[in-house]
Amino acid sequence: MDSFTLDICQLANYTGAMNNDSLGKIIRQRRVMIPLTLQELGAVSNVSPSHLGRIEKGGRFPSARILRKVARPLGFEEDELFALAGYLSPHSPKIAEGHRSYGDTQLDPYVARVLAQEPVVVQRAVVSILAILKSIAGGMIAETAAKNTD
Repeated sequence: MDSFTLDICQLANYTGAMNNDSLGKIIRQRRVMIPLTLQELGAVSNVSPSHLGRIEKGGRFPSARILRKVARPLGFEEDELFALAGYLSPHSPKIAEGHRSYGDTQLDPYVARVLAQEPVVVQRAVVSILAILKSIAGGMIAETAAKNTD
């Protein structure tokens, strides 16, 4: 089984609350993408960098108070992190897909969970594939627009 095959048991885990390790990976991934160091995140969130490091490594599960403090600096809405941690149902009215709008700077929580499970090389391959698809789509749009102006 190659690394791109998604095990059905793994897929089932994406619908429930995160375990320490998975939530920590998502938090770390977001922090690194911004980019922030543990010390910088600690300074803006008023949470010790060592505590944040233990959370990222899966050694500690963050309390709601800690999630509330790190949500904004990481670009999450509080309810997103609470749902990922299992403190809120992902089907809560505030979290319903119709309510959420993901801008250019936000990462869908489901996508974050899936990518957090993959090695960095796979994450980078996904980003490369997305760039190629965007380029192809942009070319197709330009081609269609050119045909419509002729």
